[in-house]
Amino acid sequence: MTLLDGKKLSDKLKENLKQEVLELKAQSIEPCLAVILVGEDPASATYVGSKAKACEQCEIKSLVYKLDVNTTQNELLALINTLNHDDSIDGILVQLPLPLHINKDIILESINFNKDVDGFHPFNVGNLNLNLKGGFLPCTPLGVMKILEHYDIKLQGASVVVIGASNIVGRPMATLLLNANASVSICHIYTKDLKAYTKNADIVIVAAGCPNLLKEDMVKEGVVVIDVGINRVDGKIVGDVDFENVSRKASYITPVPGGVGPMTIAMLLENTIKSAKNRIKK
Repeated sequence: MTLLDGKKLSDKLKENLKQEVLELKAQSIEPCLAVILVGEDPASATYVGSKAKACEQCEIKSLVYKLDVNTTQNELLALINTLNHDDSIDGILVQLPLPLHINKDIILESINFNKDVDGFHPFNVGNLNLNLKGGFLPCTPLGVMKILEHYDIKLQGASVVVIGASNIVGRPMATLLLNANASVSICHIYTKDLKAYTKNADIVIVAAGCPNLLKEDMVKEGVVVIDVGINRVDGKIVGDVDFENVSRKASYITPVPGGVGPMTIAMLLENTIKSAKNRIKK
């Protein structure tokens, strides 16, 4: 069994990204990411802090806007509009989830798609689904693809099961795999017999938010397992996979933490730098 070390890979990628930032700065372009946090959700605050730290490591300018939980939707839209028109800002990220009184879809659609480094705007989603070049890809699925590429795990013709059908991970993940010529099945909460799908899969990607969902008897020998889940159980961070037992049969598997999570942030930085480079083309 080979451990798919996302932390090690992300550190390597960030070294390369830092060099790209220095080259941009030599051309008087300073990549800048604006992150908006509404409310005081502890997990969200931790994620935002991790993103700011990663920006600092790569010498990307980071602006964090911490808004009160009672911020209105119109107030948030006004801030996004200001950032949309600020040419010094390359990426805009609104940390999810948002308070219930704010419509997530309206907020995400209000972000200039040229600054949508999360890859959630309908324009960028459309580019992905049509397999068109340009635009931004969602960070977590893109990070998974980078891991598979780095470890030379072949996708063409592979049987892949994606567990989870969210717009943030599951759906775009399946589309990226399909674009890479894999045969993809998407399973979700209404799937009647999950094991029937996973038992013969070459690759299983789990993003369901359910601890120990994927068990040893649900996979074949030599399976590749990507665990996107992040759950807190008894004070510990665990994924969606019964790691101890599934790893006995897997040829490759990601740990939690230290697998997909670090790659998600690295891809966010990569998208921000990509946006900054677009300034040169204007």
